Amino acid sequence: MSRAVIRAEQVSKVVPTAEGELAILAGIDLEINAGESVAVVGTSGSGKTTLLGILAGLDLPSSGRVFLNDQELTALDEEERARVRGEYVGFVFQTFQLLGSLTALENVMLPGELRGDPRVADDALALLDKVGLAARTHHYPRQLSGGEQQRVAVARAFASRPSVLFADEPTGNLDTATGQRIIELLFDLNKEFATTLILVTHDDRLAQRCDRIIELAGGRVVA
Repeated sequence: MSRAVIRAEQVSKVVPTAEGELAILAGIDLEINAGESVAVVGTSGSGKTTLLGILAGLDLPSSGRVFLNDQELTALDEEERARVRGEYVGFVFQTFQLLGSLTALENVMLPGELRGDPRVADDALALLDKVGLAARTHHYPRQLSGGEQQRVAVARAFASRPSVLFADEPTGNLDTATGQRIIELLFDLNKEFATTLILVTHDDRLAQRCDRIIELAGGRVVA
């Protein structure tokens, strides 16, 4: 029986605005099992990215509880949440979020260096080879195309051997063919490393590849 790697209980997020309080999320309950791939879909403003940030421990809900690998993120301070993220979580963003002053190889080595892994360079080279960029290891982000930068970002995300990978619109800035390649890459690596994959996406091809789709509307789970 699969165990829940992420659990949200009655998660709500309310933010103050000039017009009063705005409810972004309202009473979200969900469980995501180890090794599962889940797409979070919905129109703009439905709360997808906010939910992703809360499940990943990047943000806190206004009320409710979130558990990651049986640790209650909502009971931890920022430093403790950062430690849990470093131990269990990988990220891929729409905007790549590579460090411009580091080469592709150095960007991928970063998570391992932060953890003090002895084989960090070898592991990073192997991952760059897996994403088809063995010949671009010493190129800087500005020397890479958008698709190549996203492949570096995917390699970096898996470099930390995360038990959960969060991806926010990973194909959002890419053309159709390049986006398809990133989708294949995510699912190939997800299978190889048995990672739990949670994706926010507008890309129907990407959503349909997942084991399950969670649809948000008005800050609530509707399907």
